[in-house]
Amino acid sequence: MNALLDRISIDPAVCGGKPCIKGTRIWVSLVLDFLADGMSEPELSADYPQLTHQDVLAAIAYGAEMSRERFIPIPLDHVA
Repeated sequence: MNALLDRISIDPAVCGGKPCIKGTRIWVSLVLDFLADGMSEPELSADYPQLTHQDVLAAIAYGAEMSRERFIPIPLDHVA
């Protein structure tokens, strides 16, 4: 996973320090949002041709790593 995370860049001078795919101004969160909304990787690549398969995997790996460090409370559905 470390090789994938090496594809992520955090630079205060680029996009306000938001995690980006290295060498781009594409936010990791943008990639994850598109995937979560159902966009396929080919659709994502059509909109952002500079993204590689490894970049998409790196965004997912970063999201997974962040979820280990911090979580967002999600309301539980109550079963009747």
